[in-house]
Amino acid sequence: MTGVDPGLLDDQQLMKELETIHRTRHDTLLHGSNDALRIHNERMAQLEGEYLRRNPRRPVAPGRTREGARERERQPGGA
Repeated sequence: MTGVDPGLLDDQQLMKELETIHRTRHDTLLHGSNDALRIHNERMAQLEGEYLRRNPRRPVAPGRTREGARERERQPGGA
């Protein structure tokens, strides 16, 4: 494993790690080696998995669901 086990991070540290990995995602995808991208994918999955484990009832914005997306498409000027 690369980095600290996400289960050992406190909530603040976990959020900081998630913010960092999401911020670096695009650059890694465009310019990283295959190994760098693989490691980035694995680490992101570990961190996101831990976040979801800790927050199983996190609020979900209605517009971020399939139903919400369909509703936007039905609106005038929808995507």
